[in-house]
Amino acid sequence: MTQGPNRIFDDFAKLMTDAAGVAQGARREVETAFRAQAERFLADMDLVKREDFDVARDMAVRALDQIEALEARIAALEAKLAETEAKPARKAKTEG
Repeated sequence: MTQGPNRIFDDFAKLMTDAAGVAQGARREVETAFRAQAERFLADMDLVKREDFDVARDMAVRALDQIEALEARIAALEAKLAETEAKPARKAKTEG
């Protein structure tokens, strides 16, 4: 009779362990199904992946930096051109 209650507790512990395993398996299945459904939903919404967004943003930042550099070069060249055009005009005034 001393084995009776111990065996019942052993069987109960085994049952609980099995139940916990089943619960974990069910949890994984639910998570997998939820992820699949969420991915389908996001794909239908035609959203951009974060990696693609980051690449596009970096490209835009580089392009804006290049535009600013080119604008500065154009401004410097225009100033130089205006200075060059002003010199012959001054010479013409002083000679005339």
